[in-house]
Amino acid sequence: MDDVATPTHLAARLPAVDTSIYPRGGLDVLSREEVMRLRDASAGGMHELLRRCALAVLTTGSTADDPRAARELYPDFDIVVTQQDRGLRLDLKGAPAMAFVDGHIIRGVAELLSAVVRDLVYTSVELAPDYASELGTSAGITDAVFRLLRNARILHPLEPNLTVCWGGHSINRDEYAYTKQVGYELGLRGLDICTGCGPGAMKGPMKGATIAHAKQRRHRTRYIGVTEPGIIAAESPNPIVNHLVIMPDIEKRLEAFVRIGHGFIVFPGGVGTCEEILYLLGILLREENAHLPFPLVFAGPTSSAPYFEQIDRFLRLTLGEVATTRYRIITGDCAEVGRTIKAGIEKVRAYRVAQRDSFYFNWSLDIPLPFQQPFIPTHEAMAALDLHHGRKPSELAADLRRAFSGIVAGNVKEEGIREIEQHGPFQIHGDPDMMQALDALLRAFVEQRRMKISGDYKPCYEIVA
Repeated sequence: MDDVATPTHLAARLPAVDTSIYPRGGLDVLSREEVMRLRDASAGGMHELLRRCALAVLTTGSTADDPRAARELYPDFDIVVTQQDRGLRLDLKGAPAMAFVDGHIIRGVAELLSAVVRDLVYTSVELAPDYASELGTSAGITDAVFRLLRNARILHPLEPNLTVCWGGHSINRDEYAYTKQVGYELGLRGLDICTGCGPGAMKGPMKGATIAHAKQRRHRTRYIGVTEPGIIAAESPNPIVNHLVIMPDIEKRLEAFVRIGHGFIVFPGGVGTCEEILYLLGILLREENAHLPFPLVFAGPTSSAPYFEQIDRFLRLTLGEVATTRYRIITGDCAEVGRTIKAGIEKVRAYRVAQRDSFYFNWSLDIPLPFQQPFIPTHEAMAALDLHHGRKPSELAADLRRAFSGIVAGNVKEEGIREIEQHGPFQIHGDPDMMQALDALLRAFVEQRRMKISGDYKPCYEIVA
């Protein structure tokens, strides 16, 4: 992007600038209809969503986890999309000065801003009412995820080397140092990194991999951040992300991870990390996926062993002993994590060669419709979750995933926070032993400050046995 920024004196608490920038690379031309969608400030329009996501990337590197914090710091921020004969222009008003240096926007921030416009425009087309019937089927949703990723230029016919790293945005110093060291071991083995693009365990592996990639003289490296509008507004991308994609909702975001990743590592985290674990195990425990090689490692420093022991007990109680066959726990020994993932990805490659399946998108993975349909965490929906023994592990995992998803929404998503403020905490019901284990797990997250980066945490849920 080219830009010329003019400092302004606004009522914001932090320095801000006015500027006009011109996106490059796939955003030179938009139709009039697409521009109008981005400018539409009505209740159902896209302007407010564009403004929230743009502000998030302009504050890249921020460690806040309140979606309203950035707007309070930059209350006059606005973005207007204008189509010109020579291409597209983005007019920014009251933009965070931290995104600029010597009057010019930082190149990486400019790329992320282009990604925001690109993905929101494409999503508005892909998820238009014309596609409603297609999005009512499992195959149709998977095709939509594929097209969204292809449009974001995430899919390339490269050798399998993409490691998805999940973990909390609020982790302690030892855990963060560990994620960096694991990322370093992955980078030495020629592996690229994909995370949820935020801070903490999402930033650490990328940071470690950058050093290893430099030592190995790898220049075409990928640090992919996969997010969705409700998350990115609360967790700005970390500055290492060089490929950002905004999926329409949490379910398509999760499907994007498991379709493009070749190996998976779960670092310590909170409810969002548990949601990801339950989503993945719920899919892997289906008979249709039993034969698929899918390397999955739970990893953390030695001090995090009790954390993984509690996660392991919870999974055994809820999903059964069979769940433990799909993951391996490694504490300490970062090199062993790297070797395990590298060996697992080699098995993935051999399998896909034998099956003539693509390297860049896991078509063979069977994901049923209940895992793909968006879950709206209202008080009624949360209370109606069927958290009882006797169900198939994959079905129970789907509802447990929704329970954690609702808590994530109540913690960090603006719509969820508003729901809690208006109607009080969500109530979660289920079998007594399951609810007791869930309550103990959530209380441990609160005590370990895994729910919030700063400030006191007020629970958005109540456990009812």
